[in-house]
Amino acid sequence: MFIIDAHLDLSMNALEWNRDLTQPVAAINEREAGLTDKPDRAKAVVCLPELRKGNIGLVVATQIARFVAPDNNLPGWHSPEQAWAQTQGQLAWYKAMEDASEMIQINDFISLENHLKLWNDEDITEHKPIGYILSLEGADSLVTIKHLEHAYKNGLRAVGPAHYGPGRYAQGTDATGFMGTKGHELLKEMERLNIILDATHLCDDSFWEALDHFNGHVWASHNNCRALVNHNRQYSDEQIKALIDRGAVIGAALDAWMMVSGWERGVSTPEGMNCNMEVMVNHIDHICQIAGNTLHVGMGTDLDGAFGREQCPYDLETIADLQKVPNLLNKRGYTTQDIENMMHGNWLRFLRKAWS
Repeated sequence: MFIIDAHLDLSMNALEWNRDLTQPVAAINEREAGLTDKPDRAKAVVCLPELRKGNIGLVVATQIARFVAPDNNLPGWHSPEQAWAQTQGQLAWYKAMEDASEMIQINDFISLENHLKLWNDEDITEHKPIGYILSLEGADSLVTIKHLEHAYKNGLRAVGPAHYGPGRYAQGTDATGFMGTKGHELLKEMERLNIILDATHLCDDSFWEALDHFNGHVWASHNNCRALVNHNRQYSDEQIKALIDRGAVIGAALDAWMMVSGWERGVSTPEGMNCNMEVMVNHIDHICQIAGNTLHVGMGTDLDGAFGREQCPYDLETIADLQKVPNLLNKRGYTTQDIENMMHGNWLRFLRKAWS
């Protein structure tokens, strides 16, 4: 089945983790053997060949660079200008992948339909480029609001105003507080440019403020359910209902600490916590039960989002194993149409409406 994954940090892995994503996962991990600078070294599960193997032909791919003030202990850049430069380097990597025919940017209705036609043509068996929709995870790198239009001209089509901690335009995971004037200006410009609001990572205060002030298209690229794992990173049932009312699609994430309760970073193991892909289906099912249908959930794995096999379902060797999900959904009683909705159809319906 054709699959869309709405959240992958590909350029971050290429530039900050120094991974050649054109290589097989085994080759990437072999080259990292013995490295200890990051906890997920030699545990990668994502590369372009595995995306093709898993028939994951379209992804939402990020740019990401956080600004940190002197009192912020999170990793990040010391000025917005440095953060902007980092995102421009990430953009250059995507362009290099396009030049190498490894990827192709999808940024409007026509390019979307042409790409789907290519991937659905069974007579074309040669190397197909992975389609990518460019998204900005955390808006800190936008030095000024005017930088957003420049980014849009380079293909940016979705923005999450915050990531972890306090941000320049909104407050993110583990932070509290509202967006304020600059955040409102960002939302207004996003609406003017028809840029999708990614509500993922917004703290509760900023989440509700964003929905109140933004009249454009909203999705949540990678998020799970607070009712199953009680943490501010997850959505409450009330927030899920609000997103459903806005026509949003929510991407199911495969970061183990978001999937099971009680995860201790660096201590817990997927096997020890019984974290398998069935757990992801629990989160998917919870959203479907709230919605009363299968129209508001999709894949948004966040795989290799600064974690690897040490912190993802134990029955997933590489991202190609997303092809196991349709059978898991079938066992829960979901129909073929339901499964197609969740593997690709909901994201396509959302994009076609946003870009028509």
